[in-house]
Formats: sequence, structure tokens, C-alpha cells
Amino acid sequence: MKKTGLFVLLLATAAWAQSGAEASADPQGTSPTTASFPTQRVQTPTYADLYCAGFISKQILPDSNYVAGGLQTPTTTKFTRGDMIYLQGTGYSAGAEYEIVRALRDVNEYEMYPGEKKLLKEAGQPYEEVGRVKIVDTRSKTAIGQIEYACDGINPGDTAIPFAEKQAVTFHDQVRFDRFLPASNKLSGRIVMGKDFDSQLGTGHKVYLNVGSNQGVKIGDYFRAVRSYEADLKDPVDSLSFKAAIAEDTQKKTPSVDPAMFTKGNGPVIHVRDLPRRAVGEIVIIGVTNTTATGMIVFALEDVNAGDGVEADQIQ
Repeated sequence: MKKTGLFVLLLATAAWAQSGAEASADPQGTSPTTASFPTQRVQTPTYADLYCAGFISKQILPDSNYVAGGLQTPTTTKFTRGDMIYLQGTGYSAGAEYEIVRALRDVNEYEMYPGEKKLLKEAGQPYEEVGRVKIVDTRSKTAIGQIEYACDGINPGDTAIPFAEKQAVTFHDQVRFDRFLPASNKLSGRIVMGKDFDSQLGTGHKVYLNVGSNQGVKIGDYFRAVRSYEADLKDPVDSLSFKAAIAEDTQKKTPSVDPAMFTKGNGPVIHVRDLPRRAVGEIVIIGVTNTTATGMIVFALEDVNAGDGVEADQIQ
């Protein structure tokens, strides 16, 4: 029993000595120690991550080549891997591969963040990447293709465009994630939309940014998703917490929240605009157009939201 107690004491002493050494490395306390940063553990994107991510394009894709049906038309309207489908249009040749994409519209009229509709309109047309088809016969008025890969059910009316291989993404080693890194003059933008119109996203989910190759964005670049507490204040759900009482019953001087002053107090004022900006996740770019980029969330400390800001990260 005495030996066990001595062992525990030695462990505690060693831990105290280590923390003291870390503190002495920054005696003025002007910068944080990396020991307080969580470690990023990122996962290499799969084939589905790269080829089913979707994208937003400022330029509307030509839709003269499209899916007209399939072997089981009209009883089947969703076609999957291995199925034979018919393609309307011109320019098909046996052995050629085509990507099947779908122009999307959001049937939900609700804005997930202030200004969403305006930002989406400026960004362009969202497209879903649905699958890949190989042409096997061109003797009829409609070409016949076999589905080689399907991200979702391929539907009549979906657009066929020439297939192009995706660029592979190189991942960085595990690093510490500075959650409270101050804003810099690096390229910044916003998450204008999540894949499938999702508003709350996590690790592995795809997001679309309103910056692209015209701003120097490349496949393999990293962006950190960031959010201010003022953004929470503007959110119709998160702002409810600011309206709740924050004081303890026994506090003589009760604090209040600025700028809305939801709970008036006689004590200190919490200035929301002065609270530090926080990083909520890390995004790797897996696709780019001239004005937009498709990213995959590879690390998230909390939900990443549509409308969050993004800033180019120094990780390369």
C-alpha cells in the first residue's frame, strides 16, 4: 500500500515538473502552449469522396446529352451500377466514359443562415455527381451505356458530360490544431452550402466554398472553418441561449449580455463581439472551379455550419 502511494506521488511530481517546463518556455505567457491544442487525425478521401462530392459552377453545364431511360423503362426510374441505360444526344462513341450529373434546386424556402439565397445565387448552380457510364453501343438513335459506378440512383433527365479523372489529394501529417488562431490576411471566404443541402456537417461531409482558382485555390489546399460568437447571436436558435439568465442566484452583481442586453444586470457586461473567434474544423479542397471550391471536412471539433467563414490554413 505504501509502495502504491509512493508511485502515485512520483507520477504527480513528474507531471507537475513537465507542466512547469512547458510554462517556462513562455515565461511571459504571450502565446499558448501547443499541449493545449487537440491533435488532428485526418482520413484519406475514398473514391466515393472524390467522385461523389458534387460542385457549384458559375457556368451552367450544357444539358443536350442526357439520360433518356433504361432497360426496365418505364417501370424503373432509378438505375444503379451494372444497369444498362439509354443516352440522348450526340457525340457518343463506343468505349467513351461519361459522368452523370444532376442540376439541383433547393425545395426548402427557409434560409439556413442570413443571406444564404443571395450567396448561392452569386456562387452559381449546384450539381450532384451521380455516377459514371461507359458507352457500349451507338447503333440506335440513343446510345446505350452501362453504369460503371453510381453515387446515387441515376434518373432520366440527368445530364451526361465527358468523364475526367480527379486529382489525388495529399494529406499532411498529424498536427496540433490551434482553435483560437487570430484572423490573418490570408484568403478567406464562406461555406455557402453543404452537400445535399445539409446545414450542420461533420467529419467526412462535403462543403462548397465561394472561392476558387481565380483566387489561387488549388486541390489539396487546406482551409479552417471559423465562427464568431456574433454569428451565434444572429442565429435564430443559438441566440435563444443569449436570452436566458446567465447569473447564479447568489451573485450580488449579475452579468448581462451585450449588445442586445437580453438579461439586464447590475454587474459586468459580456461583450459578445470581444469574444475570440473560434475554429470549428479543418477542410481539404478536393475540387475547384474558377469561382468555387468543393471541400471535405477532415477534422471537426463541433458541428460545421453552412454559412461559417473559412480561412486558408498554413498547413501544406
